Amino acid sequence: MTAEVLVELDQESLGYGDQVIIRDVSLSLHAGERVALLGESGVGKSTLLAALRQRLGQQAAWCPQHHGLVGPLSVYLNIYMGRLDQHSALVNLWNLARPLPRAWQEIAELCGPLGLEGMMKRSVSRLSGGQRQRVAIGRALHQQRDIFLGDEPVASVDPHQALGLLEMIDQRHRGSIIALHQRELALTHFDRVWGLADGRLVLDAPSNRLSLADLDALYPSAVASLPESTTVQAQEKSATPEGSLRCHRGRS
Repeated sequence: MTAEVLVELDQESLGYGDQVIIRDVSLSLHAGERVALLGESGVGKSTLLAALRQRLGQQAAWCPQHHGLVGPLSVYLNIYMGRLDQHSALVNLWNLARPLPRAWQEIAELCGPLGLEGMMKRSVSRLSGGQRQRVAIGRALHQQRDIFLGDEPVASVDPHQALGLLEMIDQRHRGSIIALHQRELALTHFDRVWGLADGRLVLDAPSNRLSLADLDALYPSAVASLPESTTVQAQEKSATPEGSLRCHRGRS
């Protein structure tokens, strides 16, 4: 049985105003599917995520690239903002002065596995980059929506932390689309890879049919700057990407 299609684009051009960033995009996300979105900086990953977010509306939990956190406010309040629209203005104002017991408990349960235990009262401005990234993920998780859209949400954490965070995202959503640059992670954790280059979607394939060499083609600037010996070593390594990061979900 074919899985339910959660969102679909058919030969659509995406951009801002009259400026087209990506042309003739056709793709679909199915229920239970984890998609890695790859491509060089400036190629249009954020544009595609913005279009999908608009299409999905209230179905999508959103984790932006630059976090969108309020520095002077606490970890608790920044995560709580994921559900501001579910409460009245009066309740939200009250929560600024005196945290709501139920919301405090729910967010405390999120902060533990996010590695933020004991930090709920700390202002975000006092956190490291990796901690801020986890607060942004926590805010998206707190939204409790079907689909997770993330613009490089694990860029500031180490590979093992990234796997744990992605596992949390998987457990709480029916599907996910996550922009990132970690090619090994794209191959070992995700079900499918979308790749952007030259203003088009040039790659849409199951991750178990791809190699690091396939993904290198999405980063021509980086490959061109490498010494020849390094390029040869990367091609040899591409035959066994699982050797760098084993799948947290048991992909062989």
